[in-house]
Amino acid sequence: MIIIYALGALAVLVPAILTPLVAARWAPAVRDGPVARRVRVAVAGLTGAFGRAGAAAVVLLAGCAAVVALCWPLGEALARLEPHVDQPVFGHVHARRVDGWADLNSFVTAIGDRYPLTWVTAVAALAFAVLWRRRRWWIPLTAMPLQFVVEQYTQEILTLAVDRGHPPTDLGTYPSGGCARVLLTFGTIAVLVGLTWRVPRAGRIALATGLAVLVGVEGYTRIYAEKHWLTDVLGGWIFGALLLGVLALALLVAEGRIRPPVPPGAAAPAVFDPVMTGP
Repeated sequence: MIIIYALGALAVLVPAILTPLVAARWAPAVRDGPVARRVRVAVAGLTGAFGRAGAAAVVLLAGCAAVVALCWPLGEALARLEPHVDQPVFGHVHARRVDGWADLNSFVTAIGDRYPLTWVTAVAALAFAVLWRRRRWWIPLTAMPLQFVVEQYTQEILTLAVDRGHPPTDLGTYPSGGCARVLLTFGTIAVLVGLTWRVPRAGRIALATGLAVLVGVEGYTRIYAEKHWLTDVLGGWIFGALLLGVLALALLVAEGRIRPPVPPGAAAPAVFDPVMTGP
């Protein structure tokens, strides 16, 4: 039992410690790196051809296709670990379940279910639409329901493509929808918060850390509640993170927050940080 409780603590501590480190050290390098420059060039071309809304739609569709292309072989690889990883972990947890701890985990893991997140999505969409009433209010009103729909159908494509089965106690399969839904719903809210208010760097790191901790807890509870194999949860984390990146980029494109790179020899404009700029 000590191992199970220790893993529960690690589900909180690891993201709480690693997320600020990654945000402080890697995020600036990624933002200013060659990949980001190529993305800005591509976005500038798409925006010139299709406008902001059209470019955002292209980014979203192409990004979802790329996520499926990456997560499909990942799911096939993780499925091969079932006899060696998933079944031993499941057996260890099942043999040592404690009713009180199991009840608590079953209660907490419900945050990743579709019904409560439907209400979170609806309330957030309306709240941000009101906050954005003097600007492009349709963006949050569209983005919040859209993330819910995109996650559901992209997940279903991967589930059918991989078709790996499920634990004997539940129908949960690859990738973990609960983990992905938590990432998409609250991650989209975090992006909209950054686009609505002038959030300082420490605040942005705190938002990312809180989201990572919430997703870590959701993954642990899905395993302890015997809803998913361990590798389903790992796949859900990766799938959700990739899909959130796609949706965040589409949002920034729709808002016009992705500026084209400065041509060589031209004067550099003021540093532009999309999540630091308010309405």
